[in-house]
Amino acid sequence: MIAMLPFPEISPEIFSISLFGMTFALRWYALAYIVGILLGWRVVLRAARTPRLWRDDRPVMTPGQIEDLLFWVILGVILGGRLGYVLFYQPGFYLQNPARILQLWEGGMSFHGGALGVILAGLFYTTRHRIPVISTGDLVCLGLAPGLFLGRLANFINAELWGRPTDLPWGVAFPGDAAQFCPDVAGICARHPSQLYEALLEGLLLGALLIWMAWRRGALRYPGLIGGTFLAGYGLARFLVEFVRQPDPQFVTAGNPLGLAFHVGGYGLTMGQILSLPMIAIGLFLILRARRRVSVAA
Repeated sequence: MIAMLPFPEISPEIFSISLFGMTFALRWYALAYIVGILLGWRVVLRAARTPRLWRDDRPVMTPGQIEDLLFWVILGVILGGRLGYVLFYQPGFYLQNPARILQLWEGGMSFHGGALGVILAGLFYTTRHRIPVISTGDLVCLGLAPGLFLGRLANFINAELWGRPTDLPWGVAFPGDAAQFCPDVAGICARHPSQLYEALLEGLLLGALLIWMAWRRGALRYPGLIGGTFLAGYGLARFLVEFVRQPDPQFVTAGNPLGLAFHVGGYGLTMGQILSLPMIAIGLFLILRARRRVSVAA
């Protein structure tokens, strides 16, 4: 029998209260978004208030501008994340049930959609206020890691976005729908805790790298270096984890058990990998662009 770790008994709801016949609940997933945004905001403010991190000791944004931008970032995350999930993963379902697009409490957010929403919101704000776009992007990327880390932990608590079956000793026996995709007829199998892999790679390690680059290597002095590192780092981490992450059920068919969104002759890519490739390409472009400017300045 394959050894597996039991899923911890943690309720997705922290607490709930009933008022006037209605029940309101605070969930770990919502708290992760709130705390992640607040922590990221504090990191960005700290960077903006540290002149030595910037070229000529001149931060590109004031604390007041950062607070104004925060509203647009939050809007971009929510609208972009939700619409991205609808368009990238379940367009047919939501086309038939448009009212459920607004039911955010049921889950269903796309990081790639949220990233696109943040980019568009940032472009709108920086263009309107004539603030350097690339350096603003560096600041925003510097503050994203806490939300990614906490969000993936919340995915684990929700027992969602679990990995493929595994015989590794740290495989977890996820409850609920995870049993439907087990090769075992009993519906019990150990799975990769892919949410924790992503929390470690996309949140903890990538966030630590960006902070080290900004505070120890002066990376904010070279527009695009922090943002490019984030995009390439996240894209690569997500691309690799997709190999052990269970694909969304709408992509899994009898002829496509790996859930590949694009495949030819049994080989292909998952939707997460397809969406990560442009991030890697854009990130590498920004890194090379910043490094060229470093060489010219030298």
